[in-house]
Amino acid sequence: MSQFFYVHPDNPQSRLIKQAAELIRQGEVVVYPTDSGYAIGCQMEDKKALDQLCRIRQIGNEHNFSLMCRDMSELSVYAKVDNVAFRMLKNNTPGPYTFILKATREVPKRLQNPKRKTIGIRVPDNVIALALLEELNEPLMSTSLILPGQSLAESDPDEIRDKLEKQVGLIIHGGYLGEQPTTVIDLSEDEPVVVREGSGDTAPFL
Repeated sequence: MSQFFYVHPDNPQSRLIKQAAELIRQGEVVVYPTDSGYAIGCQMEDKKALDQLCRIRQIGNEHNFSLMCRDMSELSVYAKVDNVAFRMLKNNTPGPYTFILKATREVPKRLQNPKRKTIGIRVPDNVIALALLEELNEPLMSTSLILPGQSLAESDPDEIRDKLEKQVGLIIHGGYLGEQPTTVIDLSEDEPVVVREGSGDTAPFL
């Protein structure tokens, strides 16, 4: 049975954030709010937790996984960012975007796209998510909480509880959110490519 924390969306209770980070370190899979619906995540190095996350979402190793980072400096540890990409990232983070970039050696191989050696990276514009990342002091392996057969991200934490309370270690209730997942932009080659249109405006990348 999962734990269920009501966390204030503007002033997250530090006690609950600390408990949430501790559960992640212990290997739990966690559902948490972002600026584009709810996401599901686990510790970056935890293979068992990642396998569980893949079972819940019914996705395979070829899925484009993302690292949720707290800021640009953390992002640049895990992704190779040239000058053009840096400007685009600087102008559009934090925000509802996932950027696909070439991974550095800091990214575990199993999280990289096996053929392209890329990783999705994002910096969320959500107070709870950023507080959690700050407490963890490392990125969170993450993906939008889009359940099997659905095309939109989950937005209602009470419904998430009904569906997933026996499959995850923690659900953070951070309010009722939009259903649009992130806009995905591939910056791994010379020209930006819009891979998925979501909640972020695509105009800066066209």
